[in-house]
Amino acid sequence: QAQLGESGGGLVQPGGSLRLSCAASGNISDINAMVWHRQAPGKERELVAGINKDGSTNYADFVKGRFTISRDNARNRVHLQMNSLEPDDTAVYYCNARIRPFGGDFRDYWGQGTQVTVSS
Repeated sequence: QAQLGESGGGLVQPGGSLRLSCAASGNISDINAMVWHRQAPGKERELVAGINKDGSTNYADFVKGRFTISRDNARNRVHLQMNSLEPDDTAVYYCNARIRPFGGDFRDYWGQGTQVTVSS
């Protein structure tokens, strides 16, 4: 069984920055896409940014130019650098990865989430 663990959330003032990290561990043979999602109170979960094994990326329009996703394939980690944070970025941020365990097929795994609060 594989697990995902997020870190780096917290309270930051508008205009500030945070760096989220997600580490995949456990029974891992291969990892395809690694994706950050977020869910604000009373809203549906939405995709923030994703990165494939080859390094290609995609971003939601509302974070383009502010957030940068990166990946360390050797350490099975994905990061999300968030700059120019706005109150609307307040949400629980979840890491999601498509992982193939040894002896198994690819499937989606989710972390438990890390809270990001942007407030003065």
